[in-house]
Amino acid sequence: MADKIALVTGSARGIGQGIARALKGQFRVILSATREPENVEIPADLAGCDYIRCNIASSADRKHVFEWIEEKYGRLDLLVNNAGVAPLVREDILKATEESFDRVLGINLRGTYFMCQHGANYMLACKEKAFEDYEPRIVNISSMSSYTSSTARGEYCISKAGISMVTKLFADRLAEYGISVFEVQPGIVATDMTAVVREKYDRLIADGLTPIRRIGLPEDIGKAVAALASGAFDFCTGTVIHADGGFHIQRL
Repeated sequence: MADKIALVTGSARGIGQGIARALKGQFRVILSATREPENVEIPADLAGCDYIRCNIASSADRKHVFEWIEEKYGRLDLLVNNAGVAPLVREDILKATEESFDRVLGINLRGTYFMCQHGANYMLACKEKAFEDYEPRIVNISSMSSYTSSTARGEYCISKAGISMVTKLFADRLAEYGISVFEVQPGIVATDMTAVVREKYDRLIADGLTPIRRIGLPEDIGKAVAALASGAFDFCTGTVIHADGGFHIQRL
């Protein structure tokens, strides 16, 4: 098992598990989500991965995760901030509630911001230990919704747009320490979150919504994260990877 340690938040299912699968072998992967350990079924191909409960919206949980990592492993080489939620109810922005706005931004944006802060400070502390092969990186998972208007889930779009700036800020701040920070923007991916509108998305993709005419899979995002984590992009920071089937291309 690799000695390098990766934490992937929101990895009890979906994109997070796709990322964990792609990283396993390159890293010892720590899975994390809000569920209690007894309620998490770790797939056979992820056997051997540790799991720790963490609600990234909770300052106590965030602090506990990094204390636990320090106690068990003494280092963190890769932080993948994947955890996030959609609105409980899709509501037109003319009717959206403050409660929904606060919930979505509290988890997706505020949680990611402070996970980056904790991760960055812990990585800087690890650098002082002078590990021979220590080249830490942070990868934030946002969405094509960071730049695409969806007026029935405005709070989600705003939260993902904010993650884009979080990535830029930490990339700028950490560059002098040799810590690269990246952003991956998934497009339409087959997950529980998109299952309720899968028929609509399948139709739109078939009609040419994306140049690559298939829905994305969690492993597509995992491969992008694994490439960034490999060190092949270490002359880059603040870089955005569009893992979206070409959706971002403006076409006539």
